[in-house]
Amino acid sequence: MTEEANKRLIQFLNDGRNWERKATNIPGAFLFRLPTSKGRPASLAIEINPIDTLGSITKKRGVVIRSSLELDEISGLLSHPKVSELSKKIDAVNPKREATTLAGKAGPDIFEI
Repeated sequence: MTEEANKRLIQFLNDGRNWERKATNIPGAFLFRLPTSKGRPASLAIEINPIDTLGSITKKRGVVIRSSLELDEISGLLSHPKVSELSKKIDAVNPKREATTLAGKAGPDIFEI
């Protein structure tokens, strides 16, 4: 990331509202500002939340990733062959839903990654 991006992240950490979500240039990946709590200062996290064809989030709250270690653990779980097998079995038994495409919105307040 560039120095400019780092400055914008620090500004968001310092000036953002609690629980504020900011879009990035990765469709479905958002920056998320976590508030201060029990001895932990305010911090930034990544929220993974699928978007619909209009660029709106599809879930009230996505998967929140607080560190690179947490990302590695989640990646390992998601790439486990049994999880893939389970998701296919769920697809087979769940009612069919309309397909959506993952397309992001461009705008001036998008964080470039």
